[in-house]
Amino acid sequence: MKRLAVLNVVGLTRGLLADKMRRLRKFAADREVASFAPAFPAVTTTAQATYLTGRSPAEHGIVGNGWYEREDAEIRFWKQSNRLVHGEKLWEAVRRERGDFRCAKMFWWYNMYSSVDWSVTPRPMYPADGRKVFDVYAHPPGLRDELVGHLGEFPFPGFWGPRAGLPSSQWIADSARWIEEREEPDLNLVYLPHLDYGLQRWGPGAPEMEAEYEAIDRLVDELISFFLKRGVEVVLLSEYGISKVRQPVHLNRIFREKGWIRIRNELGLELLDAGASRAFAVADHQIAHVYVRDESIRKEVRDVVESTEGVAEVRENWFGEGIGGQRGGDFVAVSAPGAWFTYYYWMDDGLAPDFARTVDIHRKPGYDPAELHLDPALSLPRFKVAAFLLRKKLGLRALLRVIPLDASLVRGSHGRDEVPEDEQPVLIGPGGSSVTSAEGVFGYLKSRCLG
Repeated sequence: MKRLAVLNVVGLTRGLLADKMRRLRKFAADREVASFAPAFPAVTTTAQATYLTGRSPAEHGIVGNGWYEREDAEIRFWKQSNRLVHGEKLWEAVRRERGDFRCAKMFWWYNMYSSVDWSVTPRPMYPADGRKVFDVYAHPPGLRDELVGHLGEFPFPGFWGPRAGLPSSQWIADSARWIEEREEPDLNLVYLPHLDYGLQRWGPGAPEMEAEYEAIDRLVDELISFFLKRGVEVVLLSEYGISKVRQPVHLNRIFREKGWIRIRNELGLELLDAGASRAFAVADHQIAHVYVRDESIRKEVRDVVESTEGVAEVRENWFGEGIGGQRGGDFVAVSAPGAWFTYYYWMDDGLAPDFARTVDIHRKPGYDPAELHLDPALSLPRFKVAAFLLRKKLGLRALLRVIPLDASLVRGSHGRDEVPEDEQPVLIGPGGSSVTSAEGVFGYLKSRCLG
């Protein structure tokens, strides 16, 4: 029976394929290339859930990388349970017709408690003393120890933060090789995020990106060759393209000036109290979910958002009345090309919460791409990092305050669904031109799995 490897090369587009990826361009020459409008929002978790269910975000419920839980009155980002994704998954659909079908899910999101046969995903440990210990979560349970024993510890700082770079994608690629050699899964889903980092830091066209293009082009080409030599068909896929940006938009600061945001003072610093706020925004790249608790200001909130510089449009009731509507904002603000949304709600940097200057993807009430930068105002930042690591080894508590609060440093973003064709996601594989939408990826992959 046919076996398939799907390599999710984040940020890959027709434009990059034509101009920068000479090895992948050679691979594509013998196959069909499809580009299509990205899932909306064009962000990681929404795109992946759409590909793996064939459903829209209104149906599968993944309306962004994070959202506001109305019952808990909490904003949560980067949750990991696969049970959050509603609908039958790709491997489940194939198993109905091919009962012995086996699937490995290597670092695709919503990987915990999935019904796949093998899965690995980033998951730190949080001991009761307040420490954060880098680790991965794997299924079956013994897989983690075997994989780490073979490859070494996952380079977690290379997966996100100022040190994010090729080592994390290299480790994931090596883990995909390891699981292929050991188990020979029928479907191997492999997540390779490397391009995402530099393109958000420096933006498309930046000279710093040349080395990044070369690095991921070589890594993916080597992985393709490995699978093809073992008789495994390879499909390349991406989630979105990344656009140049220059304009950060601070909706929560505007809402605060209107008196709609409630702030809670904790130890002299300001925390957003979402549950007590009349209206607030959950920023996620180039889209922002706007939640309105006070219906008497609903129209005014929408008018304010629509009139804000850097906002292209506002979509109301976009995710319908089902699970998507329960999770999504009352409005979804879409940025103009060249703009993106911050989560910032404080007016004085001296009152910013302690997590604002750290890498803390779960505590921040919105996505923060500034986490890819070291604060240029810091003197001897590497010394500060070394001192932090020493304190950590000694068992002392400390905060690694090295992240800037200057949103203008961010040069690339994504999230819009209306983008030029050369910034759209791509699928490269036999018969790939049949794919015309994000939802259509599901049917294509299913057909390839079934031969």
